[in-house]
Amino acid sequence: MTGRFIAFEGGEGAGKSTQARLLAEALRRRGVEVIVTREPGGTAGAEAIRALLLSTEGEGWGARAEALLFAAARADHVERLIRPTLARGGWVICDRFLDSSRAYQGGGGGLSDDDIRTLHRIGSEGLLPDLTLLLELPADEADRRLALRDTNGADRIGGRAAPYHARVAGAFRRFAEEEPTRFTRIDAAGSPEAVHDRIVAALDRMPSP
Repeated sequence: MTGRFIAFEGGEGAGKSTQARLLAEALRRRGVEVIVTREPGGTAGAEAIRALLLSTEGEGWGARAEALLFAAARADHVERLIRPTLARGGWVICDRFLDSSRAYQGGGGGLSDDDIRTLHRIGSEGLLPDLTLLLELPADEADRRLALRDTNGADRIGGRAAPYHARVAGAFRRFAEEEPTRFTRIDAAGSPEAVHDRIVAALDRMPSP
C-alpha cells in the first residue's frame, strides 16, 4: 500500500505549520500513520542547509544559489524520509515543498520555472504531492500575524520587502490556476479551527489512491 503526500503552501504568516499539525492530529484519530515534516528540513542534512539559508548573518545567497541549496535539501529529504514513509503506507504532511521554490526563487527571485523543475527532476526524481493545499491570506492580515509571531525578527527570506512577497503570492495563485487537480485553494482567514474544517473538507474530496 502506498501512502499519501500532502503539502501545505502559501506566503508568510498563512498558518501552514499550525494547519499541518491540526491535520496530522485529525488523521491520527482516524488511525492513519502520519509524519509531519518541513522544507527546508526534515532530515539532519536538510536541517543543516536550512540554517544556512535562513540565517540573517553574512550577505546571504543569490536566487540561483538559493535554488541549488533548496534542491539539495529536498533531495535528501525525499530520499531519506518522504519516499520511505510513503512506501510503507504512511502519510507525509509537509510544510512547503517544490512549489515554494517555484514561488520564492522563481516568482520572487526571477529564476525560470523550467530551471527550478529541472533541479527537482534531478534531485528528487520529480516527486509531487498528491494534494497541495494553498493557504491564502490578505497581505494586511498576514502582516498582523507576523508581527505577533516574529517578535525577535524575521528570517532572511521572510524579512524581504513587500514587493518580493507580492510576487511570491502571485506565483502561488498562478500555479493553482494552472494545476487545479493538484492544488486546492484554502481561505486561511479566521480561527485555526475554521481553517482546519475547510482543509478536512478538501481532504475528504480527494480521490482514493
